[in-house]
Formats: sequence, C-alpha cells, structure tokens
Amino acid sequence: MDLQQYTYASLLLGTIAIPLALSFDKKVHFWTNWKYLFPAILITAAVFIYWDIQFTKAEIWSFNHRYVSGYYFQGLPIEEWLFFLVVPYACLFIYEVLKSYIPKIEFPNLFAAISLGVIILFATISYFNRGQLYTFFNFLFAGIFLAYVIFRNRFKQYLTKFYFTYVITLIPFLIINGVLTALPVVEYHPAHILNMRVFTIPIEDFGYLFLLLLMNTSIYETLKTQRYY
Repeated sequence: MDLQQYTYASLLLGTIAIPLALSFDKKVHFWTNWKYLFPAILITAAVFIYWDIQFTKAEIWSFNHRYVSGYYFQGLPIEEWLFFLVVPYACLFIYEVLKSYIPKIEFPNLFAAISLGVIILFATISYFNRGQLYTFFNFLFAGIFLAYVIFRNRFKQYLTKFYFTYVITLIPFLIINGVLTALPVVEYHPAHILNMRVFTIPIEDFGYLFLLLLMNTSIYETLKTQRYY
C-alpha cells in the first residue's frame, strides 16, 4: 500500500475532524442546523462539481494520480467530490462559532461598502484576463454572485461574520491548499491562470474560496431565515 495515495484524503480528514468533533458544543449547537447546512452544501456542491468536471475535461487543471486513492467518478477523484462537502462544513462551523461567541460585533455598512469594492475588483480582473479561463470565470462568477447577494439586500446583516469567517479560513486554507499545490496534488495549466501565487497557491484559488464560502453561507442563511421546512 502506497501511503502517499492517501495524501488528499488525509488532508480532508484533518480538515473535518475538529469541526465535526465540536459540532455538539453546548454554546454553538451546530448539529441543530444540519437540516439547513446540508442542503446548502449540496446545492453549492452541484454547481462547483459541474464546473470542476468541465475544467478537468478542458485540462485547465488536473489531479496527480500519485496523491489520490485512485477512485474516480466523472473524471474527478473521489476526494475532490468530498472536498465540496468537507470544506464548506468546516467553514460554516467557523461562521456559526463567530455568531455564537461574538454576536454583538457587527459592521454591516462597512462590509457592504467593502463588498462594492470587491465587486469592482473582481469585475476588473475578469475583464482584463479573458484569455485565462480559470481567472476569467472564477472572478466573473464571484463578482456576479456577490453583486446578487448585495443588491438583493437580504444578506447585509450577515456580512460581518461572513468576512471574518473568510479571513480566519485563510489560515487553514494556506496550509491545506499549500500542500495540494506544492506537491502538487492539483496542477494548473499555466495558460489559464495569472501565474501569480501566494507561496504555491494560484491567486485565483482565493477567489474560488470566496465564492464557495459565499454561496454556502448565503444559501444556508436563506434556508434558516425563510423556514421552508
């Protein structure tokens, strides 16, 4: 048995271990929100997995067989499917911890203004890099969805915790994605990225994380507040 084949799986296990173990914390009660959490994760995962499949087929990125278990579905290693369940779970756990432990720290107007700046930034990057497909679609989708969330005006009260969560999430992201891109487990076609990196992580991945977290959080809060079930 080649242990390096379980590199990606081990990173996912390390990501989910603590959030899952602490989901029953008496103050956060994260498990009581699972009925809203898992639909949000699955809806978002469907979008990202389709995107992932198409980009893999187009060879915009690929997966190094040496670091995955060898089980594939629709051209993606099983670990990549699990990524869209594990990472959002961990991120939304952090989000709920912040809501529970620092409920009074809110700057909705400030972060609404910051969001407008982020929309302009994402739109600019996307427009001027139309030839780099990961760069273009990544920042285009992130800008459009953030604009939708902001102008729909139902997410403003959650913006503070969303941005705090994103910043905190960058710490494990730098470690985990740093390993994924350093070995590399995931390889990017140089013609479709800016080739600007933070350590070994393409700058596009930071926008990708932003969109992944935003979609999960906004859908999650919509399901909670609308009380459809």
